[in-house]
Amino acid sequence: MEILVAAILTIITAATPLLFAALGELVTEKSGVLNLGVEGMMVMGAIVGFAAVHFSGSATVAIFASMVAGASMAAIFGVLVLVFHASQVPTGLALTIFGIGLSALVGQGMIGVAYDGIPQLHIPVISDIPVIGEIFFSQDGLVYLSIFMVFAVMWFMNKTRAGLILRAVGDSHDAAHAMGYSVLKIRFLAVIFGGAMAGVGGAYLSLAYSPLWVEQMTAGRGWIALALVVFASWKVRRVLMGAYLFGGISILQLHAQALGIAVPSQVMSMLPYLATILVLVIISRDRSKIKLNAPASLGKPFHASR
Repeated sequence: MEILVAAILTIITAATPLLFAALGELVTEKSGVLNLGVEGMMVMGAIVGFAAVHFSGSATVAIFASMVAGASMAAIFGVLVLVFHASQVPTGLALTIFGIGLSALVGQGMIGVAYDGIPQLHIPVISDIPVIGEIFFSQDGLVYLSIFMVFAVMWFMNKTRAGLILRAVGDSHDAAHAMGYSVLKIRFLAVIFGGAMAGVGGAYLSLAYSPLWVEQMTAGRGWIALALVVFASWKVRRVLMGAYLFGGISILQLHAQALGIAVPSQVMSMLPYLATILVLVIISRDRSKIKLNAPASLGKPFHASR
């Protein structure tokens, strides 16, 4: 039982940064914008969050700083693609490269510096319940925030007027514009939200998952988050399931080594990315399903003068 509890706890910590980043990207793509810079925004959130907690000693300040860092990176992307009509795909790739390089520069003096990690919450009596208390009532605040954001985004997208407008912009920006909605403003806000969520996902890596700073510590999780949105068919509930599925795959390496399975560690480390490629290949075979679920205006530039 202890091994099972340990495995579940590890899956939760591995899934949380993916969940934050994927939720942000889902909202961004629902507005019709494809931002491939998730990796760059996550790694900037990681270094800024770690720097903030290092100098301030406050995890709350660090989380807020990581949100600002991710949102600022997203704002650069938003200005380039929405105002100056730069191509979304290469601009997103450039944002990732820029984020990786800038984070390495900012974090030069903090490599190897340790942090105690975000403290876990402890609810008297409830947290002491065997198994259930340890799994559900002894997590850190960001884990609970990630679950809350799943329901918040689901409610926003399906139950609010603003969510309906956002989805309308993503499905037909020309029709939304004709109805008097500011397509560029709505998309810019969605991009900013996506960046803030990616920043928090990055902060979780440097403040909770591995509480220290290492260059490129996101290790491709931004790309996995992008794949998760497609895997989930742009549905919030499936993003939650997909994040925990990929989180489980990513921790196989640790448990395989603990069980003495004779598989090279490099092969086990490849599993999350191999799974991502496999999922994308399988999904891409059914193009009709992708067209049915994907926002119709995804990746298409909008010109208000038309």
